[in-house]
Amino acid sequence: MSTTTCQVVGFLLSLLGLAGCIAATGMDMWSTQDLYDNPVTAVFQYEGLWRSCVRQSSGFTECRPYFTILGLPAMLQAVRALMIVGIVLGAIGLLVSIFALKCIRIGSMEDSAKANMTLTSGIMFIISGLCAIVGVSVFANMLVTNFWMSTANMYTGLGGMVQTVQTRYTFGSALFVGWVAGGLTLIGGVMMCIACRGLVPEESNYKAVSYHASGHNVAYKPGGFKASTGFGPSSKNKKIYDGGARTEDEMQSHPSKYDYV
Repeated sequence: MSTTTCQVVGFLLSLLGLAGCIAATGMDMWSTQDLYDNPVTAVFQYEGLWRSCVRQSSGFTECRPYFTILGLPAMLQAVRALMIVGIVLGAIGLLVSIFALKCIRIGSMEDSAKANMTLTSGIMFIISGLCAIVGVSVFANMLVTNFWMSTANMYTGLGGMVQTVQTRYTFGSALFVGWVAGGLTLIGGVMMCIACRGLVPEESNYKAVSYHASGHNVAYKPGGFKASTGFGPSSKNKKIYDGGARTEDEMQSHPSKYDYV
């Protein structure tokens, strides 16, 4: 899968996941009334994070919001906070990822900047998905605990021979929407982080070539050059010649024909 495809797919999955998180947070069916062994079926009750509703058999539905904050269970308030934090982080990550898309060129933005923005948005999407999954799971755990406690209280009278009518709640449709939405957001964030690696520009490796002068401490003058090491008395054996001339050492290493006479 190419980098652009991975980035676009991750963006779309995160977008769908964020929309699902928003929908799940606003839904009223986080917990629905359990109708098993319930003789009263004319009234159906369900609750959400923000209000509780009652639907009658005639089709009339009445909802009542929670007018208190301190009177609500601590777990419900924690779930609210997790879902809101997940939505806010997802929205910020969505805005950042729009500018980080490789298929969208904005000014002279370099690929390294897009890579950093893609990684940032991916991390935000991952945290957003985790917040949604944890929030929904905490609410589901609270429902399971209350369900079994209510079941145990139904058979306490006369040694369990008398069943008392008590409302029990089970999983609502909002929980499944939240789980799926959190998973999509999490997968989208992971794909954005994977796409970040393809956006990082590769460093070009050049072979280093070093250039050295033909002689040590060559001092150039208008009339020629002076080759000397600059150390000790050996520098006295060097003389200055015109351009293109050789030193005395080079002349001795290459004898001429008159040296054999």
